[in-house]
Amino acid sequence: MAHGARDEVLGRLAEAVGSVAVAHPMRVAIDGPPAAGKTTLADELAVVLRAQGRDVIRATIDDFLFPRAQRYPRGEYSAEGCYFDTHDHEALKRVLLDPLGPDGDRRFQHAVYDPTTDTVVSPPVATAPTDAVLLFDGVFLMRPELIDRWDLRVFVSVALEATVDRAVVRESRVSSRADVERRWRERYIPSQQLYDATVRPTDHADIIVHNDDPRQPVWETLDRFASRSERPHSRSSPRR
Repeated sequence: MAHGARDEVLGRLAEAVGSVAVAHPMRVAIDGPPAAGKTTLADELAVVLRAQGRDVIRATIDDFLFPRAQRYPRGEYSAEGCYFDTHDHEALKRVLLDPLGPDGDRRFQHAVYDPTTDTVVSPPVATAPTDAVLLFDGVFLMRPELIDRWDLRVFVSVALEATVDRAVVRESRVSSRADVERRWRERYIPSQQLYDATVRPTDHADIIVHNDDPRQPVWETLDRFASRSERPHSRSSPRR
């Protein structure tokens, strides 16, 4: 593992993106628990890649939810419901991941759902350049239904208990502390534990970003990524 300032980790991630050669838009999964810092990391990486001249598509699992009336058949606080009933993976593959894949036509939609209005949407179809990069953040991205759709797999790791405090701060304007803690402890944390036990996502990740301290994240490149990338990226110490 290697410790580094956040800018250095973003630079290493951009390097990793550049090291993967595919003949279609590159699909990058940024997985991890809720409140791990996935969205922030993806947004910051997008800035770095765009500064390097890459065309970046940003999308998130929150825009591939089932509508609220459909996604709680097991109850609002069910961990199994969170894992099995929440996300429309077939739509995600159909309108975004497969069109950008090796057999796709690069015509994609970045969303099928608007979480602010709880409505199904159908945004205009766009065409991605061949060398575009999709940065897609969300939970449960290494699950069997999606695992073979990614060209680079990043897992943002953080102690699950720490996500509760982060969520309380993040959602303080819309939810009470008691409500946030209940959702995290009854639904989100147990669903992550289910995911960890059944899928073992870090076993499938190419890169793990340990984000317990977002200012000084810890970078870990897995050997399987080094062996298949154009340039080897083994575990190393950061440049000083």
